Parts: sequence; C-alpha cells; structure tokens
Amino acid sequence: MDSRAQYNPRTVEEVFRDFKGRRAGLIKALTTDVEDFYNQCDPDKENLCLYGFPSEQWEVNLPAEEVPPELPEPVLGINFARDGMQEKDWLSLVAVHSDSWLLAIAYYFGARFGFDKSDRKRLFNMINELPSIFEVVTGTAKKQVKEKSSVSNHSGSKSKSSSKQRAPEHQVKQTKALEPKDEEEELDEEDEDEHGETLCGACGEHYGTDEFWICCDICEKWFHGKCVKITPARAEHIKQYKCPSCSNNKRARP
Repeated sequence: MDSRAQYNPRTVEEVFRDFKGRRAGLIKALTTDVEDFYNQCDPDKENLCLYGFPSEQWEVNLPAEEVPPELPEPVLGINFARDGMQEKDWLSLVAVHSDSWLLAIAYYFGARFGFDKSDRKRLFNMINELPSIFEVVTGTAKKQVKEKSSVSNHSGSKSKSSSKQRAPEHQVKQTKALEPKDEEEELDEEDEDEHGETLCGACGEHYGTDEFWICCDICEKWFHGKCVKITPARAEHIKQYKCPSCSNNKRARP
C-alpha cells in the first residue's frame, strides 16, 4: 500500500493537526535527519519529492503516478539541485517549497470539506502562529529573541555552563520561587517569558520551562535535548556542542 494514502481530516482542528504532523516530519528531514535526507536525494535518480506525513515522518520518493493525484504533490526534482548549490541554500530552497506544499494540502482539505470564510481564517491564523519551515531551517525566526537574550545575559557573554543547558538554570529558578523575595521572582518571571519565545531549531516548537535545552556553539540555535538526543548528563561532558546541521556541514564533498 502506498504510504502517501492518508486519512481525510474534516474539521479545522483536524486539518491543523494534519498540518502540524506533516510539518514536524519535514523539519526533521531538513534538520536532525539532514544527512540521511541529503544522501537520499541522489541527482542521478529520477525526479524525487520530499513528503511529510501526519505521523511526523518524512520520505523521499517518486511523485504519485495517478494524474491528477489524490492530494497536491510536493515540488518535483529537489535532488537535481542538490550538488549545484551550497547545502544550506539547497536546504532553504527545499524548505520554501515544503512550506508552499503544506499550505496547498491544508487548503485542499478546506476546499474539499467546504470551509467557509471564518473557518479558513481560523485555520490560517492557527498555521501562522507556527514559524514556517524556512524560518526554522534558516534560524530567522529566532534572531530577535537571540538579540534580546544576549542583552539580558547577566555575564554579558555566553559562558560554557549557560550556553550548554538550561536545566540547571530552571532548577535555580524553581528554588528561588520558594523564597519570599519579590524582586528576584519578578526577574525570573520576566526571563522565563522572554525564553518562552525561543523556538527549537529541530521541531520549531516553543521553549518550555520544564524541558532540557542545549545550544549549538556554532550557529547558536537552541534545541530540545530530546530532539537532538542529548541528555543533561551527556551535555556535562561536551566541551563544544555542534547541532546535527553544523556537524553535517563539515562533511567532505565528492
């Protein structure tokens, strides 16, 4: 059975859930699984497409054979451009086309199941609350947040302990919250609100105060530890952390 055969979401919430699942799969291909994705996009093969599925998985495959296809198709031939440009530019190009495809899928469902003006507006607003795949891949969604964070650093520069992980910082915050010190509590709340705008470089989701995060020392993007398979214990022994994208960019070219 073709893995691209999907269920048909009928409500705004179901379409948005479908959108989020596909988006997560595509982001995974273009960030944490980028080496595998790169290798599958062989320019010597036929026209290939990058598919994202509601199950948060991705697949590089040939386009659907039936014409017209059941669902809108992703852009054709992403593999042909792979070796003709810088890897980061190629990933950005695929990200742009992936964003366009996601919107086409969502509005296809909306049209098919008769969403009216208010439903379409609600769906778009829900989608627009998330950063685009392009913004996640290029890091543009986090530039302002990073600038604000650098200004609010107590040390004025990013130390190894503060850049590596946020878990110890959160533990300190929680301890302080138990003490009757209003000024410190207010500062902690402001800091948490600011970090609440930070987005994971892998999944694109927001920062959470109860989650372990790690920062790449090369591109300075923040990641959920679970998204890049780094635990707090492991982070303690890492002198310089490189995220999957920065590690893969060092790959030797043929």
